[in-house]
Amino acid sequence: MNTPEGNIFNAGFGGNEAETCSRDLGRPQRRICMISYSNYDTDNRVMRYAEALVRRGDQVDVLAVKGNRDQANTETIRGVRVFRIFKRPPKNQQSKVAYLQPILRFWAVSSVRLSWRYLKHRYDLVHVHNLPDFLVFAAWLPKLAGAKVILDIHDIVPEFFASKFGAPGNSTMVSNLKRVERWSAGFSNHVIISNHLWLKPFTSRSAPEHKCSVFINHVNQDIFYRREPLRRPDRRIIMFPGGLQWHQGLDIAIRAMPAVLKRIPGAEFHIYGDGNMKDELVALARELGLTETVRFFDPRPVSEIAEVMSQADLGVVPKRADSFGNEAYSTKIMEFLSLGVPMVVSSTKIDRFYFNDSVVRFFESGNPAALAEAIVEVLQNDELRRRMIANALVYAEQNSWQRRKGDYLELVDALIENRPVQLGGSQTGTAPDTNSNREGQAAETEAETEHLAVK
Repeated sequence: MNTPEGNIFNAGFGGNEAETCSRDLGRPQRRICMISYSNYDTDNRVMRYAEALVRRGDQVDVLAVKGNRDQANTETIRGVRVFRIFKRPPKNQQSKVAYLQPILRFWAVSSVRLSWRYLKHRYDLVHVHNLPDFLVFAAWLPKLAGAKVILDIHDIVPEFFASKFGAPGNSTMVSNLKRVERWSAGFSNHVIISNHLWLKPFTSRSAPEHKCSVFINHVNQDIFYRREPLRRPDRRIIMFPGGLQWHQGLDIAIRAMPAVLKRIPGAEFHIYGDGNMKDELVALARELGLTETVRFFDPRPVSEIAEVMSQADLGVVPKRADSFGNEAYSTKIMEFLSLGVPMVVSSTKIDRFYFNDSVVRFFESGNPAALAEAIVEVLQNDELRRRMIANALVYAEQNSWQRRKGDYLELVDALIENRPVQLGGSQTGTAPDTNSNREGQAAETEAETEHLAVK
């Protein structure tokens, strides 16, 4: 596995919360601002970047939205100053106009807030997270004054919107979104892309490859580490935490549950998240008589969801391979793996690229019967669970944020200092080698995981 070397932190979340940051006195303190149209408390990607900078002694401000009205307008979270601009509307918009209106409002308000704060704090770098791509133009004043700007592509927008609104790839809307993507990349000093499959289409139409780096959603093992699971001999908890959009395939998982219940009567499917498909998913569960079995929960902050996920018997990612989900990297897979929870995953292009059958159990995308069979196999085969958990823990450690965060810090410093970026491995980052032989390392872990696998 070719990954940059780094420190591995296995301490619990509570211990890290109290950790004090330290700064190399020979290195100047950086002032960084991040902008994200997301709830910081639940956005693990933004949180990883911000806390890595704070821990080395930099100052970090984040402009974000509220997840609920009870959240404070301003709050310091583990050294990161978070400014919440307004409450984000529910993710259930069905029209393009309804979806775009709050985004435009956030762009306008964050542009004013960033400009005002820049006059007081003189940020060295602004790190902007899409969606949308044009949010990067909120950094117009810092950019004009000499600050560096990073555009972070969480989702590749033209393809995302084509999937969300059923638009053809050659439609005017998609063409315009590609044009905005190109302008946004041109405005930025550097572009981060969230998976390797998106690098080629992005660089072929919007930015030269030397201007781009790939940072997947590496798991933060400060938060997602193994816990001792609860013993539930009469229940089996299957879990999905994440966005409730059509491409996620949650309806497929719900349709698989009747077949699972015939063989595992105590099985339950717990869904944590929000999205425009939630009402339809709730109705589907009711239609199938699964209201006691399929349970819906609101999103939880990162600090809480890790504990919740650790108590699952099985994680599922049932994405559709014939949609945006085919190439969208799922953060929750790595998080479950790092927690020691086995995974059943749809056989999509992106997940076949990053994982193999020794780490997760694949099933045919879009097939509820195949999903049910995979769920039953992993839940009932104790030896398979032990082997999967052992391999997963090795894989997660080798691809953790602790292994890659040094590259992000180097990128920030190089941009600010106007020098070439020197990343470990390559400019674009190194994709995990899913064909490497992990049996030796996994064998050392398997004995330790036996009591975790058999619940």
